[in-house]
Amino acid sequence: MDAVLTLIAAPDAELQCTTVDQVREALSALGAECGAVDWLAPARACDLPFDGIVPDQADAAARLVLRAAQVDVIAQPKGDRKKRLLVADMESTIIRQEMLDELGALVGLGARIAGITRQAMNGELDFKSALRERVALLAGLPESAVVQASDGMELMPGARALVQTMRASGAWCILVSGGFRVFTRRVAAAVGFHEERGNELEVLDGRLTGRTLEPVLDRDSKVAALMSTAGARRIPIRAVLAVGDGANDLPMLEIAGLGVAFHAKPSVAAAARTRLDHADLTGLLYAQGYHQAEIVGSA
Repeated sequence: MDAVLTLIAAPDAELQCTTVDQVREALSALGAECGAVDWLAPARACDLPFDGIVPDQADAAARLVLRAAQVDVIAQPKGDRKKRLLVADMESTIIRQEMLDELGALVGLGARIAGITRQAMNGELDFKSALRERVALLAGLPESAVVQASDGMELMPGARALVQTMRASGAWCILVSGGFRVFTRRVAAAVGFHEERGNELEVLDGRLTGRTLEPVLDRDSKVAALMSTAGARRIPIRAVLAVGDGANDLPMLEIAGLGVAFHAKPSVAAAARTRLDHADLTGLLYAQGYHQAEIVGSA
């Protein structure tokens, strides 16, 4: 079998054998030959190998069967599934928060800054302009408050398992964020990324000036980070996994061997080739064919 369809249930849902059988029947009706089901995690995730139709057809057929079920679908070629490079966005991907929104709340502008964030992440505003506008609203905020805000960061479920499992298999893992390094440094250390990249806030006399240091890391910078790291480590693009949720992540998702929109903004979910709407970040491991017993920390 040259291709595989992976079904992954939400953490609070179950993947039923009857559901998998219905998906198999839908693929067979299109002329696919299906292999034996491989359960990656009991009642949580499974692989269904297939031949005879292209992955896009299998994806569409499975989604018609699943409809409102809390089950994600990833159809892809079977070769090179386990990726050798992970490039991950940080905010609303590896951590739950958007940190500029959190800082905005400290100066009484949380709703205003969050509104700009939503528009930028949905592709309605230029990323650099939106970043500069939000940071300008933070002028005068003590640097100590920024550091304290990092204490409230929450890891997305499955974040540490994703990075630690891929590291254990020899993958290189980098965190690339349009946010700020005061946060990426801490998250990278907590999760286990090999590298982190982000923007820098300008600070003068212990307070934010309302400006970012140049150059500003944006969507093109994320692509450049992916390409340069893959080149330096001699990793083919097909062996790269990229994950993110916002419009500034789309270009890197489009070029990666497996680019996944994770609980993404509407315009990003609509444009992405592959997405996870229900699963946590361990879904990215199941998408690569890892079994539950191989996931670091699952025991």
